[in-house]
Amino acid sequence: MEAHTLNPRARLHAFLLLCLCLLAGCGEEGEGGGGAAAATAPAFAYVANSNDNTVSLYTMNATTGQLQHNGYVAAGTNPIAVTVDPSGRFAYVANLFSGNVSAFRINISTGGLTAVAGSPFAASTYPFSVTVDPSGKFVYVANDGSNDISAFTIDTSTGGLTAVAGSPFAAEMMPVSVTVNPSGKFVYVANENSNNISVFTINASTGGLTAVAGSPFAAGTGPESITVDPSGKFAYTANYSSHNVSAFTINALTGTLTAVAGSPFAAGTNPFFVIVDPSGRFVYVTNHTSNDVSAFTINTLTGALTAVAGSPFAAGSVPLCVTVDPSGKFAYVANNGSNDVSAFMINTSTGALAAMDGFPFAAGSGPASVTITGTSN
Repeated sequence: MEAHTLNPRARLHAFLLLCLCLLAGCGEEGEGGGGAAAATAPAFAYVANSNDNTVSLYTMNATTGQLQHNGYVAAGTNPIAVTVDPSGRFAYVANLFSGNVSAFRINISTGGLTAVAGSPFAASTYPFSVTVDPSGKFVYVANDGSNDISAFTIDTSTGGLTAVAGSPFAAEMMPVSVTVNPSGKFVYVANENSNNISVFTINASTGGLTAVAGSPFAAGTGPESITVDPSGKFAYTANYSSHNVSAFTINALTGTLTAVAGSPFAAGTNPFFVIVDPSGRFVYVTNHTSNDVSAFTINTLTGALTAVAGSPFAAGSVPLCVTVDPSGKFAYVANNGSNDVSAFMINTSTGALAAMDGFPFAAGSGPASVTITGTSN
């Protein structure tokens, strides 16, 4: 389909899959999203390096936001997304080409990662995004090769994962991003090749998913990422091929989506990832091809977006993922092409970004996702 053909990431997947086909005689495909977790200081950052099959470990200076690199741990093949549970005790990594999820226990003093017993845990075909629900009970994985969502329960003692009954749950074509709203009631999935959003209700006891009435809901062309604001009132998608951001209001009772007046809102070239800051006032979007970050203010009554003065802000080469630390003072971008992390100070009045001293910070090869855990007041 067109979105798949135009997407350089998809073309890279196709090339790698062709290599696999030649070797094994088969074929198919798969921000991540990443979520910041509120825990105790100090703060740590983790970056999934898709080309060298590692996760970079950092400590974060709570005053300056600067990152200190503390080495690597091995993940699976082509780790594409990393997230941390709300307790800050466990990290989960979606491994695109090994079709599984690596689980780690976090040393809350040093930020070090130790593999959980039984890790990695099998997902479906080409897991591309991983998230943890706000209760810390469930993990959801978007599998863009098998067009479905894997659901797991978390052993809160060990961090181990157990597949939910009925998992995986069908989505639309090429689901590449999954998130849970702050109430923990609904799952939202961006389907890149069907240009829409699947919405599910969560069974609070089992973690099972049921499609809501009216799902899927139309988005822009090639939605690569979806996020929900901290209030749970608004959802946003980064639409890769239509170069814009779709905005929706969320029905708090049903989870259904309604387009915001004026949506979609123009972004840079090939927007790839979208996130809302912890205050719920600003939206940040990585632009894959224009190598920058678009910043917007949110109208907290309507959900509409207005570009921040000075936006877009220059990042590194091929920026994929952006995250904001729990304090809302700093933003970080994983630059897949320049093998580093751009870091910015956020003007908490305007949402504008200013390059941090020491920017950029070295990562591994092909950083694809970045997440922050801990508090930095």
